[in-house]
Amino acid sequence: MTTTRVVPVPALRLIVAGALRAPSVHNTQPWRWRATSRTLELHADRSRGLPATDPEGRNLVISCGAALHHAQVVAGALGWATRVDRHPDPDDPDLLARLELSPAPPTREGADVLAAVELRCTDRRRFTSWPVPDERLDHLAAVANQWGARATALSDVTERFLAERLVHRAGVIQRENRAAVLEQEAWLGRGAVDGIPVAALEDSGVVADAYAHRFETAPGHLDDDVHGSDGLVVLFDSRDDPTSWLTAGEGLSALWLAATQGGLSVVPLSQVIEVAQTRAAFRAEVLGGLAEPLVLARVGWQAMNRTPLARTPRRPLDEVLTLG
Repeated sequence: MTTTRVVPVPALRLIVAGALRAPSVHNTQPWRWRATSRTLELHADRSRGLPATDPEGRNLVISCGAALHHAQVVAGALGWATRVDRHPDPDDPDLLARLELSPAPPTREGADVLAAVELRCTDRRRFTSWPVPDERLDHLAAVANQWGARATALSDVTERFLAERLVHRAGVIQRENRAAVLEQEAWLGRGAVDGIPVAALEDSGVVADAYAHRFETAPGHLDDDVHGSDGLVVLFDSRDDPTSWLTAGEGLSALWLAATQGGLSVVPLSQVIEVAQTRAAFRAEVLGGLAEPLVLARVGWQAMNRTPLARTPRRPLDEVLTLG
């Protein structure tokens, strides 16, 4: 009979510290981790939800899914295999996943993955006009699919036109929603450990009173629109429920880290999914009524000579991780 080795506390802390680098809606970091001698549990932290723009908790769970993927790849890079049980307790819907850890050789790409985790950020500055080749977008979609998500690049001219129009419409609708605007403002310049630092907006040249995109940084007025050279990848599912949201978050994280390793920049366009009107239109017009859109990601090249952005802060590890 074999026994699972106890995971040293320093290893557990390193894995969760890597998971904390994941992107989250408004940089709310809506997660909690609990560690035992052999497992890590990921819990949703509903106290950090956004009732005006995310009443169902879709973006909250997608954010947690991104952290779950980060935890898995960081663990692999550090020499720990993971077996993941998603939604393991029907009586505890906020227990999103349990990771069982066991020793294993570090993954071959481990060093590159750890570097991408540290480098990855949401850079909302205007992409260059250099188009992203279709094969690169297809590769990113395939990476997301490898993690159980469902993703496809929008390369058809009509699909792109419809998606662009809906993104613009969603931005207009949300800017007219006073509750949504106040919610954004509550997470702007909030403090030293979460939210969007004003410096991140100033460094990127955006304006603080523009309606924020949800993942980590806020856009300027122009970034409500998709430009012709931008690549678009949509993550979708046949269902619109917490199981599909969690998997979409894992796929988004996998896509984002792969893009970072390839020198590409990713900006999630979540507002088109948040607004019920545009989400329904996207489902009908872009996906042919066959699937539920969960995340739309804009992909492109940033200028080589751009200055680094101020990094969004992270909550202290000991505030997020409980050792039990």
